[in-house]
Amino acid sequence: LVPHLTAVENVMVAQYYHSVVDEREAMRALEQVGLGDRARHLPRQLSGGEQQRVCVARALINSPRVILADEPTGNLDEANEAIVLDLFRRLHKEGTTIIVVTHDAAVASCSEREIMLN
Repeated sequence: LVPHLTAVENVMVAQYYHSVVDEREAMRALEQVGLGDRARHLPRQLSGGEQQRVCVARALINSPRVILADEPTGNLDEANEAIVLDLFRRLHKEGTTIIVVTHDAAVASCSEREIMLN
């Protein structure tokens, strides 16, 4: 995250690369990860888990066809982990390919397919 930008501005950064900046869409993305009320906070004012959810919102803002997520729930409590995993399930049902790298067997078991590296 960019330290001097608010949560919503950090989400909007990803929109700049597509030349379509829409604060309402960025707010919706934050609301999807349970952070609508923290949109105007700077990263230093957010917990590690909240910062991670801002990153998830930023990853989703441009409706990518593929999401690569490295430990997306690593800093989250159970409730927020459930929010992120439910969001990933919904996106997958809508046709998004989601590749998750995790050490958490419970998170891995939520996937349609598991590949384990030894």
